[in-house]
Amino acid sequence: MEASSTFHYSFVYYLFTWIGLFLFLLDIVMDIRTVVSLYQEEAYVFMGLMIFFLVGSSVLLQVFSWIWYSDSLDELETEVEKFTKEKKLIKPFHFLQLGVYLRYAGVIEMSTKLFLQQRRIFKESTFLNLDFQLLGLFETFTESAPQLILMATLMLQRGELQLFSGLKFLASAASIAFTLAMYHNGIRANFDVKCWTASAIYLLWNILLIITRVAVLALFCSVFPCHIVAHFLSLWMVLVFVAWRQKTDFMESSGWQWLFKATVGLIWYFSWFNISESNTNLNHAVYCIFLLLDMMMLLGFWSWKVTEYAGSWTSLNPTVIIPTILGLYIIGNLVMMMNYKWFYTSYKQKIEELSNKIKEGKIKKVRPLGYRAETETVDKVPGVLLRSRTMAADFYF
Repeated sequence: MEASSTFHYSFVYYLFTWIGLFLFLLDIVMDIRTVVSLYQEEAYVFMGLMIFFLVGSSVLLQVFSWIWYSDSLDELETEVEKFTKEKKLIKPFHFLQLGVYLRYAGVIEMSTKLFLQQRRIFKESTFLNLDFQLLGLFETFTESAPQLILMATLMLQRGELQLFSGLKFLASAASIAFTLAMYHNGIRANFDVKCWTASAIYLLWNILLIITRVAVLALFCSVFPCHIVAHFLSLWMVLVFVAWRQKTDFMESSGWQWLFKATVGLIWYFSWFNISESNTNLNHAVYCIFLLLDMMMLLGFWSWKVTEYAGSWTSLNPTVIIPTILGLYIIGNLVMMMNYKWFYTSYKQKIEELSNKIKEGKIKKVRPLGYRAETETVDKVPGVLLRSRTMAADFYF
């Protein structure tokens, strides 16, 4: 066994697993409390949108989770997953929107075992939760980001900051930050490159870009609440078309591949997410310029509306707000460029080596993460490691 295939499961990784669980449960409580609060305030439109985001995101995650489970039902690894399989509960769990909770139970079980054993373990066992982190990434842009826009719009229209609305806004922002940090750290670990500084910088520029994007959408939505729907649908269809042109093959079925591309289009509405190994830098540059132009357009419409009704928007000065948002967006892109210059070179060669192996057929894209399967690949790499490293090569951004 090569030394590079094992490492010690540290207390830090175990601690972050429990922090993630705490934020996961806190987000559920805050969601329920927000819906009740909006109902009591008779803000039925906002309540309906909140429920729509929650239900829509949950259904999407259950579908992806079930697809990845169904590929290898005979090779489940944790006791809780084996028990649900024996009792034929995996499909009912997903139908009842509990599939993600089942995955989290498996992650907690495996993490606890690895930590208590206190020995060097296989990396594929340590990072079996990377599929779960990818689901969390989907949830970030299908639930948390829309919730940020919703709560910010509510505060802007009311012209005051209520305690619970502010707490929900901060909770959604914290959820986005933690999900991005953990996903990035899990990706880097699959290349044997562990650098918390790089993860912190990665988190910084993503937060700057995402928050500025959310702020622009919230400002536009506060004055044009109906037009934001048309803006989203028109832009989303264009982004899905671009995703289709990327010729990705992440999902084994062509039908489910379209669902994945539609999800990527939704993510691109908020932030960059690389799904192709070719022309990555060019694609990213074009995307950033396109998004900047879109943000300038939305801010222009918002400024026109605010200026027209200046008496109702005295607390918002376009001459201050617009340069601040655009400045932060540009700073975020500069930090991103620094991140690639300082840290990307440390594992660029490993990404290229992995990509070449995948293209040559030495490593196949098999099995969802979270399973331990025998494969017939040249390198004889377990399925869980194949999945995680292939995902890292295709999706690193």
